Amino acid sequence: MPARRELARGDYLSILGTRVLRTEDPKFLTTGGVYTDDVVDDRLAGACHVFFVRSPLAHATVSGIDVSAALEAPGVIAAFTGADLADLPAIPPSAAGLINTEMTQRLLATDKVRYVGEPVAVVVTELAYQGEDALELVAVDYDPLPAALGFDPGDSSLLFEAAGTNVAGYWGDPASLRPDLFEGCETVVSHTIVNQRVAPAPMETRAAAAVWGADGRLTTWIPNQGAQGTRDDLVKLLSLEPGQVRVITPDVGGAFGAKFGADPEHAVVAWVARRVGRPARWSETRYENLIGMTHGRAQQHTVTIGGSRDGNIQAYRLEIVQDAGAYPKIGAVLPMLTILMTTGPYDIPSAEAIAKVVVTNTTPIGAYRGAGRPEATAAIERAIDLFAAEIGVDPADVRRKNLLPKFTEPHRTKFGALYDTGDYVAALDAALEAAGYAELRAEQAARRASGDVRQLGIGVSSYVEITGMGDGEGTPPSENATVEVFADGTATILTGTSPHGQGHATAWAMLASEELGIPVEKITLQWGDTDLIPEGGGTGGSRSLQQGGAAVQQASRELIEIARERAAAELEANPADLVYDTSRSAFAVAGDPEASVPLTKLAEGERLLVRTVFSQPGATFPFGTHVAVAEVDIETGKPTLTRMITVDDAGTILNPLLAEGQRHGGIGQGAAQAFLEEVVYDDDGNPLTTSFADYPIISATEVPSYELAEMQTPTSYNPLGAKGIGEAGSIGSTPAVQNAIVDAVAHLGVRHIDMPATSRRVWEALRAARQGSEHR
Repeated sequence: MPARRELARGDYLSILGTRVLRTEDPKFLTTGGVYTDDVVDDRLAGACHVFFVRSPLAHATVSGIDVSAALEAPGVIAAFTGADLADLPAIPPSAAGLINTEMTQRLLATDKVRYVGEPVAVVVTELAYQGEDALELVAVDYDPLPAALGFDPGDSSLLFEAAGTNVAGYWGDPASLRPDLFEGCETVVSHTIVNQRVAPAPMETRAAAAVWGADGRLTTWIPNQGAQGTRDDLVKLLSLEPGQVRVITPDVGGAFGAKFGADPEHAVVAWVARRVGRPARWSETRYENLIGMTHGRAQQHTVTIGGSRDGNIQAYRLEIVQDAGAYPKIGAVLPMLTILMTTGPYDIPSAEAIAKVVVTNTTPIGAYRGAGRPEATAAIERAIDLFAAEIGVDPADVRRKNLLPKFTEPHRTKFGALYDTGDYVAALDAALEAAGYAELRAEQAARRASGDVRQLGIGVSSYVEITGMGDGEGTPPSENATVEVFADGTATILTGTSPHGQGHATAWAMLASEELGIPVEKITLQWGDTDLIPEGGGTGGSRSLQQGGAAVQQASRELIEIARERAAAELEANPADLVYDTSRSAFAVAGDPEASVPLTKLAEGERLLVRTVFSQPGATFPFGTHVAVAEVDIETGKPTLTRMITVDDAGTILNPLLAEGQRHGGIGQGAAQAFLEEVVYDDDGNPLTTSFADYPIISATEVPSYELAEMQTPTSYNPLGAKGIGEAGSIGSTPAVQNAIVDAVAHLGVRHIDMPATSRRVWEALRAARQGSEHR
């Protein structure tokens, strides 16, 4: 039974705002999901299996590829190289025009490889087990080149000779930085910090299944975050028309931004299916996933912050270097979002930001939970703690003094973001109160005074983020939905969103049930089939409820109005005299409830359905404050996260159970970046984190139970009052945990520890601080 019911409508109580259990869970907990590798379809009968030959070198020219030995191996049907796909177009960089257009990619590398794991050939086999051995028989002649790595790769070893540089482009003009920005500041602090490269590491790796019909159409099953965008990518990669491609999205085992669109491997699988004249399948190994799927973050920040000794921040500068990896994909665009959110929730009189994008001999960077916004928050939240430490003022007090005051009308920032509603000071105070901040500081002082081996750190992070963005070309944020009611009392919803763990089947059914009175369990959600739903924005950027959910609500209300006309004819009454009773799912004549007709009867004969598009005026900006409590063993450097208290204000909450699940997942991923996860390369560009033995994803043993404080500031941009919640946890938690670890040892002379703040890094920072103290 839901925990609370609100918004009484006569004898019917609203389901909105209640803890409705996920309708998706029984399947996943019993029979399990049907992922791309599990798909059984008659059209895939007799499918062959595709395996990719991947470069073992980070940077090399390719002088020859010999597949003849592989073709003689048992079960091998065919083998192909980039030369076989030469008629397909090169993949241009994201934001072409701002990013160097010479930095293009081929579906299979031909003359040059630019990162370990780049595909250079494919082997096609009858059975799945035959591929691994056959791969070893493909002979590739590589001539090694020096690897260009890091945030300053230089131009001595160019990834793209035609570009003449390893700088892909700039966001903003470096010459525009003001030399007088910090004039008048009593205190100025500057530091260069690293927001390290991480791997999305979804439970389900990338996969594809493809078949071509007799009509020349491609049908492909791909785990993705939006079938329509994936179709559009395949159309471009394979030089097809949109009507020639059907994308079906099975269950998706995690995505986190890295499964938007189609990758080169997906296109190659489709190409192979057409070339060999039979269905083709591919599923990558975990090793391939960790080196081949796009990585996230990978920014260097030089933060400079200035203000008065009493804590007023007067100026802030953020200089970004984005490592885009070997090819400037979405990662090259991320600094634009980082710059947009430069000042976060703070009122800073003077601020500026620029970014440089470089290419390196590493896996390309893509979107990862938050995509550019967590980087902005991490930068300014570390800058504020550095500033607070320099002037000797409590970091929470510095934040309170500089947060924007409460506003209910949109607020335009210096970087062009239009915040819809916000009450940032209230979020800070709520988080501090829930944490018992004063008591924590007292305990910290006692431990420091006693010289306790396990020192206590308290980290605070206040954030605001952008969710539900438009397409960047002036089109307002929008989504479509179709609602159909059937004579048997059931209903079906078609949505352009693409759920993969968020709970859309539950939430969308709640919204339709609220309007139609049909029980949640009788409402089915369909998504992820471009023949069934040709248009849709997918799921990402925390957009789904505020746009897709609002579209479902709008479609349900429009359906009632269509049904009203039918009911009026049935009852021989004026439509204006009819009242829809959701408790009975029936229309009745006002004042004469016995004169009624159920919605199911109105669905007999002619179909009762509505397709609609909901648009909102702009993006929404959820916000909050996270407080992390950490202990650090000053003898070993081991950090332990002991408490995590968060306020995440995402407007009106439709289902607290679903919202809390999103918060939990985001907090865990954000905390993991702070003290556990990092993709590491050696000096030759060889990846050193190629399994879960080397890449430590977070588990329940590394995090405490989360303490979630509630706060809801509705937006006026959609009738639900909802903002996005999917990425908030990963935005606020990372700097809070990092700040807590640094705070635990700050009294020992440590001012900063780059992420991940592992035991080794903490220990090295303590040793450096002691040596510096001894030297002084």
